[in-house]
Order: sequence, then structure tokens, then C-alpha cells
Amino acid sequence: MTAAEKKYIEELVKEEEERLLGFIRKRVDHEEDVRDIAQDVYYQLTVGFDDIRSVTSITSWLFTVARNRITDYFRKSRPELFSDRVVAGHDGEDGPLMLEDILPSLTRSPEDEYMRGVIWETIEATLDRLPEAQREVFVMNEFEDMSFKEISELTGEGINTLLSRKRYAVTYLREQLRELYNQINEK
Repeated sequence: MTAAEKKYIEELVKEEEERLLGFIRKRVDHEEDVRDIAQDVYYQLTVGFDDIRSVTSITSWLFTVARNRITDYFRKSRPELFSDRVVAGHDGEDGPLMLEDILPSLTRSPEDEYMRGVIWETIEATLDRLPEAQREVFVMNEFEDMSFKEISELTGEGINTLLSRKRYAVTYLREQLRELYNQINEK
């Protein structure tokens, strides 16, 4: 790796560090684990830079790797027990399912860690089934904390088009999470 490449990586890490840490903190409770995951992402950037520099958006790549590392983090802590869960929605059975209706509490019990893993696996599988344009807008807005104006400037698409794509993605994700919610309640 050349000195110029090292400098580029250092600048990129400095520029994206707070957003990346914020992204990880939304999903992982303990600061030590957050820092470990971020370090792993930076390590992957460093060792794979020759392959990565051909990626059109290294920032998107960073957040994708972070999402994968978070999933790995939750997979490592499989529970010993799985208790039955009944999760009531805010508006009762007929109301719209919100993500917070099925997310487990913020404890670190084995059951909650398992549920987080199941939920993230469902979200990732659902995102993989979305059309690329919808997935891209959803990931940029939700996971990378980009505004619709920033996404519009990056992609050249109109803000209304981006809003519509995200709405379709959210609707589909909500349907899939409702199925997961129903499966959890059947147990």
C-alpha cells in the first residue's frame, strides 16, 4: 500500500467515523462492542483496499461491512433457552406493526440477543429481495443516515422519486416483519 493510499484511508476513516459509530451504536448496546465492530470494519478496509477501491461508493461499502459485522456479532451469542414471547402492538391487533412492537427490550439476556439476531436476519433477507433502487434508498437513508437531498445529489434522482421508493421499501419490510411478529406470537 502506498503512502497516498494510507493517507486516503486515514482521511476516509476520520470523515466517516462518527456516522459509522452512530450506525453501530443504534444496533449494539455496549460501547466496547461498538468499538470492536468499528475496528473490524476499518481493518477490512485496510486489508482489502486493493479490491475495494474499484467500488463506486466506499462509504456504502463501509456501512454494508458494518451491518454484516453486527449480524455476526449477534449470531455469536446464541441463547441457551428460548422463551415464548407475546408482544402487543401499540394500537392492538388491527393497528400498523411498528418495528418497536417486535424488537426485544434492550437487555442482554440470551433470549433478547437471539431475537435481535432473528429480526436482523429477517430485515437483511427482506432488503435483499427488494428491487435494487428501493433497497439503495432505504439503506442510504436508514443505515447511512443520508438525507433525501444528499441521496438525490448522489444518484441524480428526484426527491419525490426517492421518497416513493423508500415508502415501497418500508411497506414491504413492514409486511415481512408482521409475518415474523405472527410467528413469534404462535410459539
